Amino acid sequence: MSSTPPPPSPTPEAIIPEAMTPAACAMQLRQLFPALFDGAPRPLKLRIQADIQERSPGVFTKQVLSAFLRRHTGSHAYLVALSKATHRFDLDGQPGDEISEEHRKAALEELGRRRANHESKVELEHQQRRNRATLLHDFQTTTLTPANFCALKGVPVEELDHLLELARKEAQEAPPQDRRPRPPQRRR
Repeated sequence: MSSTPPPPSPTPEAIIPEAMTPAACAMQLRQLFPALFDGAPRPLKLRIQADIQERSPGVFTKQVLSAFLRRHTGSHAYLVALSKATHRFDLDGQPGDEISEEHRKAALEELGRRRANHESKVELEHQQRRNRATLLHDFQTTTLTPANFCALKGVPVEELDHLLELARKEAQEAPPQDRRPRPPQRRR
């Protein structure tokens, strides 16, 4: 007769709710440390994760806290705050160390990179829309068969109807607005 060993006693890690999401972590942090996490993002004290674990033992797993902090410190609002603030803040909302020029510069570079990516995406969307409008115009004025037209334009025959339908729909809509700020005009 074989006896099965008793189940292991729960470790502190097993008691921590593993199912906590970063969003639930954010809510919990707002409740525990409203001076820092309630309201607009503020630059966090370096190594804030250790402070959180020390002041609220067993509430957060390292993984969920890390996931939340990655998301939080990578947000647009946080990067803007980091680029404009002079100090970092602790869990009680008190100013601490000054923000290094290296960290401020990294935040500004990331914001610039994101802005450039967004502008590239918008420009690509505008270009694709112009291409579809040109395709529609050319199709409406051609005497070629659809197969020959597609061969000439480099468009797969099975995609032509969809592209033309999309171009007709876009022609009925107002053109998309360019949301980029215009550079100031030079006065002469």
